[in-house]
Amino acid sequence: MKRIYLIGLLAALVLVAACGKQNKQDTDNHSAHGGNSQAASPAVSSAEEHGEAHGEEHAGETKKLETNAVWKWSEEKPRSGENTLITVQIQDTDGKAIEDFDINHEKKLHLIAVSKDLSYFDHIHPEYKGNGQFEITTAFPSGGDYKLFADYIPTGGSATTKSEWIKVEGRAAEQVPIEPSDEHSVIVDGVEISLVNNHPEAGKEMMLNFKLSDAKSKEPITDLEPYLGAVGHVVILSEDTEQYLHVHPMEEKAKGPDAKFMTTFPNTGVYKIWGQFQRNGKTFISPFVVEVK
Repeated sequence: MKRIYLIGLLAALVLVAACGKQNKQDTDNHSAHGGNSQAASPAVSSAEEHGEAHGEEHAGETKKLETNAVWKWSEEKPRSGENTLITVQIQDTDGKAIEDFDINHEKKLHLIAVSKDLSYFDHIHPEYKGNGQFEITTAFPSGGDYKLFADYIPTGGSATTKSEWIKVEGRAAEQVPIEPSDEHSVIVDGVEISLVNNHPEAGKEMMLNFKLSDAKSKEPITDLEPYLGAVGHVVILSEDTEQYLHVHPMEEKAKGPDAKFMTTFPNTGVYKIWGQFQRNGKTFISPFVVEVK
């Protein structure tokens, strides 16, 4: 009987020891699993870091730079034949001055002035005074309404055009009808300029080819000089002055007799084209009126 009791007690001790070992293994295994969770935690951190980097990437994205032009005249009512100081202040949409501008064809800002009937055209260049401010003194030939176009590229932004009407007191000039001409050429300062492909279609890219020759001898002109760093410049305006295009040449270093420009007329209607060139130190303008169909 005593022997049976001892055998039973021994068996119980063996069973307890076995259970203790199994519990230890289970605890070790659980600890190892917990270690794996901790080892995986850097992946969570990586995801958080990725999120931060993603956020920084968005924060660093370049927003479109939008600008406004504030126009001022030295005289409340400018008069024809008298000097008027024109000030153009370029600023962002919050009213903060734009400080830096890209050089575009040798200038920071190009100013185009046209009369309402498009018979008068001038291309001038205000002086940059800093702090987003440009100034120029000019005189208008007669009384009436003129539209001013400021062309500029704010650094970090894109090419921008802003416009404003100015009313000039004085005797008005006789209005000139804006009518398409059947003539394909004009003569200016002894140079005959012919516009090839002067039957444009709206929405289609086309080449405007100005062919220049001596008006008397008909010999091709091959000695054009750079005007603002290029063989020439072309400005195009719709009859209502709402569509404005400032076009630069395909081959800036060309010297004639061809000066080629690519452009697209946005809508149908009547447009006036001014081609600007320079020869013998003197600039000249060749105007054309075309109908876009």
